[in-house]
Amino acid sequence: MSSQAVRLVVLVSGSGTNLQALLDAVADENYGARIVAVGADRDGIEGLARARRADVPIFVEKLGDHPTREAWDRELAARIAEYKPDLVVCAGFMKILGAPTLNSFPVLNTHPALLPAFPGAHGVRDALSYGVRITGCTVMLADAGVDTGPIIAQEAVPVLDGDDEETLHRRIKGVERSLLVETVGRMAREGWTVTGRNVRLGRSG
Repeated sequence: MSSQAVRLVVLVSGSGTNLQALLDAVADENYGARIVAVGADRDGIEGLARARRADVPIFVEKLGDHPTREAWDRELAARIAEYKPDLVVCAGFMKILGAPTLNSFPVLNTHPALLPAFPGAHGVRDALSYGVRITGCTVMLADAGVDTGPIIAQEAVPVLDGDDEETLHRRIKGVERSLLVETVGRMAREGWTVTGRNVRLGRSG
């Protein structure tokens, strides 16, 4: 792959299905990005096993190994920085990132709802409870808030009669994986600019 490929550090906390989609995508040299490391906040997860099988370097930074959340934030940012990423991708990473990481790297995150509707840990459940007929997923740049960063891409998913949280979330996850891969690829190949809350893909000029 070209040395000009955008360098990705991917953060995971669980099974790593979004990570796998990215691993599959970067196998194409025309995708424009390569995964230089996978980080996690816990051991023994399938996401790390996927990285090992793909011969991608891994690191684990556990919150409980540090005296304070701030110390963990600083060490996580330092571990990420070792790999000199152009973009950090949260692929099911279940910790809120602190200022040391957010101020050092552009960070991509996903959410299983059409933000700004239904932010937080229960976006699918909240959408069902509210009775919406259309929900979806969002790819955004992370900021210090909870699901409040500038939106890059969104895709709608209909709520079907008889849906429960599990069935709806399963369909959203499938769409989310595709949207994440598409968005990361476009950012890698085309670049991006941020003006206020507006993210524009493509290089200016």
